[in-house]
Amino acid sequence: MRPRLLLLFPATSYRIDAFVEASKALDLDLILGTNLPAAAARFGVPVVRVEFDSAQRTLEQLSRADQQLEGVLAVDERSAQLAARLAQALCKEACFHEVAGVQAAADKRLMRSRLSEADVLVPRYRVLAAGQVSSKLDTVQFPCVVKPPMLSGSQGVLRADDGDQLAAAVARVRGILERHPSELRQQPGFFELIIEDYIEGDELAVEGLMHRGSLQLYAIFDKPDVLSGPTFEETIYVTPSRHPLALQQAVVRAAERAAVVLGLCHGPIHAELRLGPGGPVLIEIAGRSIGGLCSRVLARLLGPEGLETRLLRNAIGQPPPPLPTPRVEASGVMMIPVPRSGVLRSVEGLEQARAVAGVEAVTIAAQPGEAIRKLPEGASYLGFIFAHGATPEVVEQTLRRAHGQLSFDLKPLLDTFL
Repeated sequence: MRPRLLLLFPATSYRIDAFVEASKALDLDLILGTNLPAAAARFGVPVVRVEFDSAQRTLEQLSRADQQLEGVLAVDERSAQLAARLAQALCKEACFHEVAGVQAAADKRLMRSRLSEADVLVPRYRVLAAGQVSSKLDTVQFPCVVKPPMLSGSQGVLRADDGDQLAAAVARVRGILERHPSELRQQPGFFELIIEDYIEGDELAVEGLMHRGSLQLYAIFDKPDVLSGPTFEETIYVTPSRHPLALQQAVVRAAERAAVVLGLCHGPIHAELRLGPGGPVLIEIAGRSIGGLCSRVLARLLGPEGLETRLLRNAIGQPPPPLPTPRVEASGVMMIPVPRSGVLRSVEGLEQARAVAGVEAVTIAAQPGEAIRKLPEGASYLGFIFAHGATPEVVEQTLRRAHGQLSFDLKPLLDTFL
């Protein structure tokens, strides 16, 4: 009998085609679980409706559909918590991260607390309760960073260099939370804020797969654009890293230990770290793989058995296959930044950007007529540029040249929250 696996995702997810194709290659019975089943009918595999905020109701729906499962997999933070609960209830052996792990990954207060208790290096922080004024924080050291505990993608994250900037940042982030449409608004602590030390140093990302508590490393990404604030919009990821090998190894060890401490022991992880003066500092870790279309950047690193295939294998308990011999070539992605808030009218220069030597693809995710907001209010990118080359330096230059060919016509938004 073929293994049966439930893939959980919100209807807005980009990547389901790749998982469906990978499941066919592995001869899996794939079931799609999403909040809008009609939107997933085109994939030609069974679809069930799931409720991300209720594992019990989802279990009842699966039971009525007589769905027996060998594995569960999630593609983003929103679906990861449900996946962990379903895996706990339905799978005989570990097939996804622990419930406590994905809860901590989704709430920076829990993440900071648990990692600090285990002596994992994280920024010094404090929690500002809803309604508490920043003037009460007499011991805050500057520069500092204000961030909401449950949003992702740098949304609502601001740097402050003095007391006045801190007060303004707190007010602005609270305004973002008050207007935010997230279902997480009902969660305790959604309106609290974290104020933490700003860590000076380069930032890197670690991408890999945890299999029963051990990390299979897929990539260490350098972020060559300095993320110094006042907002923290990520742009370029390039691999392999240009940092010394010993430093890279320390980064990987820190990410793996953080995952184990939290309970992210079986499934994808994506970690963000700063190279602080005392060593790698864990900024974020998520129980998911690299977001959106950015997973394409791993194709050259993982060979024929790509990311989605490896994630599906892991979810049904199969050990991850060895990685291919490391390639000499470098690869990278640019998440096209939003220059200003506005309504997208048109994009110019696509053909020229795609013609730049070394560019693999330029994908515009935003649609004409769509309102796009710049950070810290925004939570999305205009699109993605993918490139490869002989060295990380070449890839970085290629991405910048291609981006330089693009121009975006953005009509000003007709509201006050720009």
